[in-house]
Amino acid sequence: MMLHYITTYKSTDVVIMNRYSLLSGAIITALSSYSAHAAIINGHVVDTNNQPIANADVHIHGKAQSIKTDSNGKFSIDIDAKSQLHISKNNFIDARLAVDEDSQKINVTLTPTSVETVVVYASALHKNSLEMISPVNVLADDELKNKAKPTLGETLKGLPGVNASYFGPVSSSPIIRGLDGPRVKITQNGLDSSDASRIGPDHATSNDSLSAEQIEVLRGPATLLYGSGAIGGVVNVVDNRIPTDNIDQFTGAVQYNHDSVSNANTYAAKLETGHENFNFHFDGTKRMGDDYQTPRFELPEEGHEEHHEHEEHEEHEEHEEHEEHEEHEEHAHETATSVENTFIDSQTVNFGTSYVGEHFTVGMSYGRIETDYGIPAHEHHGHEHENEESEEEAVYARVEQDRWQGLMSYALHNNWIETINLRLGYTDYSHAEIEDGTIGTIFSNETTEARFNIEHKLGNWHGIAGYHFSESDYDANGEEAFTPASKTTTNALFILEEQMIGDVTVELGARVEDYNIDSNITSHDHDHDHDHDEGEEHHDEMEEDHDEVTAYSKSFTNLSASAGAIWQYTPGHSVSLSISHSQRAPLSAELLSNGLHIATGTYELGLGYVIEDGEAHFEPEDIKQETANNFDLSFRQFSGDFGYTVNFFYNDIKNFYYQKNTGLTFDEEHGFEEGQTDHEHEDALAVYQFVSQDAELYGVEFDAHYQVNSNAMVKVFGDSTTAKLKDENLPRIPANKLGSELQYTLNDWQFTLTGTHYFEQNDITQYETKTHSYSLFDAQANYQLSVGQIDTQLYINVDNITDELGFVHSSFIKEKAPLPGRNFSIGVRGYF
Repeated sequence: MMLHYITTYKSTDVVIMNRYSLLSGAIITALSSYSAHAAIINGHVVDTNNQPIANADVHIHGKAQSIKTDSNGKFSIDIDAKSQLHISKNNFIDARLAVDEDSQKINVTLTPTSVETVVVYASALHKNSLEMISPVNVLADDELKNKAKPTLGETLKGLPGVNASYFGPVSSSPIIRGLDGPRVKITQNGLDSSDASRIGPDHATSNDSLSAEQIEVLRGPATLLYGSGAIGGVVNVVDNRIPTDNIDQFTGAVQYNHDSVSNANTYAAKLETGHENFNFHFDGTKRMGDDYQTPRFELPEEGHEEHHEHEEHEEHEEHEEHEEHEEHEEHAHETATSVENTFIDSQTVNFGTSYVGEHFTVGMSYGRIETDYGIPAHEHHGHEHENEESEEEAVYARVEQDRWQGLMSYALHNNWIETINLRLGYTDYSHAEIEDGTIGTIFSNETTEARFNIEHKLGNWHGIAGYHFSESDYDANGEEAFTPASKTTTNALFILEEQMIGDVTVELGARVEDYNIDSNITSHDHDHDHDHDEGEEHHDEMEEDHDEVTAYSKSFTNLSASAGAIWQYTPGHSVSLSISHSQRAPLSAELLSNGLHIATGTYELGLGYVIEDGEAHFEPEDIKQETANNFDLSFRQFSGDFGYTVNFFYNDIKNFYYQKNTGLTFDEEHGFEEGQTDHEHEDALAVYQFVSQDAELYGVEFDAHYQVNSNAMVKVFGDSTTAKLKDENLPRIPANKLGSELQYTLNDWQFTLTGTHYFEQNDITQYETKTHSYSLFDAQANYQLSVGQIDTQLYINVDNITDELGFVHSSFIKEKAPLPGRNFSIGVRGYF
């Protein structure tokens, strides 16, 4: 499957796109080498019981398009001289066969597996999940539909090694092995999502899991294709907005869902059709919901939150130990049964079209997102001079995104070059934070991205090499613009090669990346007038007079490399080992932040600042790259009724960037001071600064499947991550989890019962509080039926059956936003 890209029409982008006109011309010129038709291959695909397998994917290696077997398991496909056929079907082990013009008829037998097999598009080499050297998780088909939530974090958090940042259910990003933000690359069809989710946890990702056809979570060598900074991994959301297979008839799907916990209603639709190699796609979603309900919980008192001084941390611990006794005291804490300001009103729409020929494929798409969502725990801290009794105001975000994508691909055969691909993307994203109908702060990100790659064969090596360009123009305006405007440009060359040596497949990868960041730094070199005898106006004049703007530019060269191997030591069993070395330069938020981040209740400073005499000064003299050395060891069994995957990982990171509580507080009147708790400093915010220090992360993740009989399957899964600096723990590391799932099928009914236990997290930093353990139980029931020509599925899901109170340790607003309470989700899906 090809990925999606575009050509834009803004004048600033024309210059950029001209850089690739020669590459486009090379692809068009290649059409003159159109190779002659060689033969037609007829085949029959069956299982080990000699029963036909319908709807199996059959494609020629090196081509984008594929065909499917008919109801009798038969297919017919054209080949050009010597080729390799790849036959795949979910829940079967893939088959690969060498064919030529003499292969008139072939018979293929696929072996069933208890572990689901899915082609991983982000692998770039057409591998399925069982052939991958590096660990991978894939959600697809019915499993994805049943687990899809409005955010990526909530959709993926049940996977081994994956958790969620959880800034409420409408802003939740994935955490992989304890790493998040810029260390987890989020892509859509292989291109960066290009939103502002890495600027702060209250900024939602722009990817919609409800319209996705497949979501892939990758670690290890393959991640080098998408950026040297993806130390944690890559989350690739796959949809079909640019069709890469010919669509022969009009098809579609519709869905309606209602969630009781937030009174949310979701509508979704997808339509596809095609004619004479031209294909068309449309999909759209609409979601509206209110504040979500929770089990009763105590609202945190001011001074008991995670970002306050160590003395308050100790008092909070003492409170937790005696909370049962305090419930009967007259001064018991205020409680709540919902999290305020967590509504959502969202709509997305995507259009795409393509031409898919025997060798040449071209397509483009356009997507639009409009979303309003509440930002919980977002407090408006007024200045004392304006209003000493300023009240908290409900703040919501308005996200708008226009995204264009395009692709151009040409397939050659019987040559060392197999395919040539050009992929382009342009995204215009904005995130406005609105108070009382007025925009307070607006964040914008305009991104242009291009990827040119050649899939090839060099002797016994098969691989992909290419060039990757990205330019991100970020801006922020308003009182909460804690990160200055910046332009980040990357130019990278990458290569990924593999070779099969007997039962062992070896994979090597490398990437060299030129990374440049440009910004204008405003220094606030004013003295804080504690007396303010001349009033607020005089203070503002002093600040304006002493503001200085300094142009700043910094370049880094990031070098990354990887090596790995997988050994199929017996049929249905494998062991894989991979090692990688990667360098990452700081993002603008990590390097240049200097301001109030009200959503997290902190004042944030970047790596480039030092604090002297109550002032922050920009002195980026010795900024070193973050350097990670990662080790992965995986064991898999995937044949028969029993299957498992066990991954062990170790990650040693030099100069790890993280936010550290400095022990200082900041307010407009006093500037930076040692932590204060008296009434005079009640508006002071804790100061968090990005610093670098060596760190190590290690752990294990596993899942096992057992097919009890043709109707029942049992799964067990879990993960454990330890993340430490050399002298203390890293903050907000997710708790370990252990879960089990029972699946049962009875005629047209499908039932699923899942239980997940999240362990207590007491590996904490000085300014954190421990998070107690909790268990969540979920149930699903689906019923299949046909209504005329429409295949219909009715379903009911019950999440958090026991109405358990649970807090997410990795959340910045843990104590203010527990997980939702018991939720009944009722819906219907139709396919035609």
